[in-house]
Amino acid sequence: MQKISFPIHPAIFEGFMVVALYNAVIFILRQLFKLAAFHNSKAMLFNHGRKDFFSAFSTALHNQTQPVIWMHCASLGEFEQGRPVLEALKKEYPSYKILVTFFSPSGYEVRKNYPHADYIFYLPWDTPQNARKFIEISRPVLALFVKYEFWYHYISALHQNNIPLLCISGAFRKEQVFFRWYGGFFRKMLHRFTHFFVQNDSSVELLRSIGIQQVTRSGDTRFDRVWQLTQQQEALTTVELFKSRDKVMVIGSCWPEDLEVLMPFINDQYPRTKFIIAPHEISEELLSRIERELPGRSVRYSIASQMNNPEKYPILIIDNIGMLARLYRYGEYAWVGGAFGKGLHNILEPACFGMPVFFGNKNYRKFPEALDLINRGGAFAIADYPHLKATFEAVNDPGTYMLACEVTRQYVEENRGATTKIMDYCTKLLSK
Repeated sequence: MQKISFPIHPAIFEGFMVVALYNAVIFILRQLFKLAAFHNSKAMLFNHGRKDFFSAFSTALHNQTQPVIWMHCASLGEFEQGRPVLEALKKEYPSYKILVTFFSPSGYEVRKNYPHADYIFYLPWDTPQNARKFIEISRPVLALFVKYEFWYHYISALHQNNIPLLCISGAFRKEQVFFRWYGGFFRKMLHRFTHFFVQNDSSVELLRSIGIQQVTRSGDTRFDRVWQLTQQQEALTTVELFKSRDKVMVIGSCWPEDLEVLMPFINDQYPRTKFIIAPHEISEELLSRIERELPGRSVRYSIASQMNNPEKYPILIIDNIGMLARLYRYGEYAWVGGAFGKGLHNILEPACFGMPVFFGNKNYRKFPEALDLINRGGAFAIADYPHLKATFEAVNDPGTYMLACEVTRQYVEENRGATTKIMDYCTKLLSK
């Protein structure tokens, strides 16, 4: 029998097949987003923001001669993580241009006018053509991907053009595809990064277990960001008037699942505690639901800001986006939403103001700060309304309350410094 020979090495052939599969998945996702745009506002923004992208992108960077630093963020949360580094780079290298891209509308639409970036765009879909053209137009001297973003063709284009690529505030878990037997394609992406700055020791160990040595445990830049917030003393006059001299629980980024537990608790605590409710997504349906379940006792921020006496209401409903981080300073307690659903939102923002933090008990374990604060006695995972009521009463013991406040404040303080470590490395790269 004649021996069959391959024109290319089997490993290369296998690589082509995996890339082809990846491209097919990207193509299918593009079509699904186009269909979703007919009935989903986020998908509509997602598609519209990428329409005629390269025409707008080329015009914006036309005749650009100054060096460009590119930071990519999936969404708003990742942007806030990258923000301390971005602002440090802008301060240290004022002649450089800062390019920020987002994958999600929830990041772009909120930060599209961010003053410390020179160019802000959606990131086009990850195709070979898009990646190549994006890099040709922008010509970045340094790229930073925040936390979780791994796009094969963009990573490859940066690698092929010898452009340094850093992952900042990375967090890796053993369940991720990179560490599975079938994750070779994805491991290849990681090996093309110039350096990883990760949040914890376990991430360092996982990366080294797959042969990646260019890794530093820097910590999470969010600690630097939330500490910056404590230094910004911009007053919210309406919220100050609302609070008056009362104790307040700030309910941040809440979802309907959170409200199932919180509504009976709010009714139970009235009038001993005031509440500021900031939904994760502002929709008339959700705002109206809150008002119906708290009849006559709530006022929307947009209305309260026109009043002289908002303190007469025990519940303030925030009907805008972007204010939450500044609200926590007015609280004695915080509830952070998301843990009954896709995942816990940012608990470091309330922690930096030194207060007990409550959240749901379903989906918080992949967030190291949640586990750390629970172990130290500053945060509490709640199952249901009776559990919340009992825990809240226990926390209100003066000694327990003071311990929780000190724990949360100290936790943020001792974990600061990631931005400095990343900047030191960036300075070495940019000085070459």
